[in-house]
Amino acid sequence: MNKTVLITGSTSGIGLALAKRFAKKGYNIMFHGLESNGQEIADKVGAKHKVKVGFSNANLLKSDAIEYLIAETIATFGGLHVLVNNAGIQFVSPLEDFPNEKYENIIAINMNAVFYASKAAWIPMKTQQFGRIINISSVHGLRASEFKSAYVTAKHGVIGMTKVMALEGAPYNITCNAICPGYVKTPLVEGQIKDQAKAHRMTEDEVVEKVMLVKQAVKAFVPVKAIADMAILLAKDTSTTITGTSFALDGGWSAQ
Repeated sequence: MNKTVLITGSTSGIGLALAKRFAKKGYNIMFHGLESNGQEIADKVGAKHKVKVGFSNANLLKSDAIEYLIAETIATFGGLHVLVNNAGIQFVSPLEDFPNEKYENIIAINMNAVFYASKAAWIPMKTQQFGRIINISSVHGLRASEFKSAYVTAKHGVIGMTKVMALEGAPYNITCNAICPGYVKTPLVEGQIKDQAKAHRMTEDEVVEKVMLVKQAVKAFVPVKAIADMAILLAKDTSTTITGTSFALDGGWSAQ
C-alpha cells in the first residue's frame, strides 16, 4: 500500500513542488489550498504519477476545520503517514503600524495550524507506530528581520513546537523536523518583494539585492528542488533517528 502525505498549502509555491515530488515517489497525496481550481491541480498531478489524490480547501484559521481535514484524509486514503505543515501567509509592516488582525491571522495559520494538524494526526500515527511530521518553517525561525514581527514570531514558535513533538513522538516512531528555507521565488515572496519595496522605499530589484539576499553567502534564491529533496529524506522509513532538528536551507544566512 502506498503511503499517504497531507501537505497544507499545496496548490501553489513550495507546497505544490513538494506534492509533485512526493507523487513522483509514489505517495498518495491529500492536497490543500484556497485556489478555486485546487481539485484540477490535484487531479493533474495524480494522473501524471498514477497515484491517488484528494483535495480540501479547509480553513486553517479554524481548529475544527483542521481536525476535519485530518479525519477526511484518513477516511479517503485509509491512513496518514506524512504530514507536511507548509501553509503560510505574510505581511510586512513597521511594528507601530502592524494591524492586529494581520498579526493574529499570521500566528493562526503559520503556527497554530501546525499544532492543531499535528495534534489531530498524533493518535493515528501513534496507533500505526509510524509518523513523519515535517514543518516548513523559515530562516526567520532562526533569525529575525525588520518589519516581520508576526512572521518571525510564528516561525520561531514552530521551531520550538518541532522539538517538543520530536521528544514526545520518539517512543512511537514519530519524527518531527523543520525545514528552514531562505528566500524562495514563490508567489508569496514575490508579494514580499513588492511590500518590502514600499517599506524600504526601494525598487524591487534593489530589494532583492540589498534586502533579501544580502544576508546570504550564496546570492541566489533557494531552489524548491532542494526543499523537496530534504522533505523526501525526512519522510523515509530509515530516517527514524533524524528528529527534532531544524535544517537551514538558506544559502549560508544562519552561518553568520
